[in-house]
Amino acid sequence: MTDSDEILDIIFEDVLDGNVRQAAGHAQAGLDAGVSADMILQDACIPAIDEVGLQFEQGEKFVPEMLISAKTMQSVVQVLRPHLLTEQSAGAGTFVIGTVAGDVHDIGKNLVGMMMEGAGFQVIDLGVDVDAERFVEAVLEHKPAILGLSALLSTTMPAIGTTIRTLEQAGLRANLKIVVGGAPVSAAFAEQVGADGYAADAGSAARVAKSLLGIA
Repeated sequence: MTDSDEILDIIFEDVLDGNVRQAAGHAQAGLDAGVSADMILQDACIPAIDEVGLQFEQGEKFVPEMLISAKTMQSVVQVLRPHLLTEQSAGAGTFVIGTVAGDVHDIGKNLVGMMMEGAGFQVIDLGVDVDAERFVEAVLEHKPAILGLSALLSTTMPAIGTTIRTLEQAGLRANLKIVVGGAPVSAAFAEQVGADGYAADAGSAARVAKSLLGIA
């Protein structure tokens, strides 16, 4: 095993285990040893966060563990970001997310955003209680590859459909993939309102998004 392999293995385990105190230092040590930022991201961080999501789906990890792994990932990305820009790393594209109008819950949305950033997306978080017109403005401004709509209350679920219809009326659906999620949301509801995908939890969000975009 080369020194690079050892460094990548260490960072992989850091993210998987939520070793937030040492992960940034290990990332910097990797850069200092000549490992590229893109390699650290693609060969250590993203596989680790994918594994975290898989273990969450399988009931082997829980929300607190996902949060600490996502925060660990963020600490590594902060170290890598200037070098990634220098290396002109392509990334997975832009992801806009928000909790729909009338709903002020954000824990699930925030976790999805962290997992998507960990998967290589540039994340634009619009916050909570976002009306359809604001989503339209954000899509026009940021031109995302994918849009995430979150609703945590059954009473705010109709706002997902309203938002999708408003995007259609604005002529913005042709090149935009929409993923929906939240506690009361289901795959059947996603199909009913015309969404492209449904994420049952934060662990599956990045996998669903990549699948829709044809990213391995």
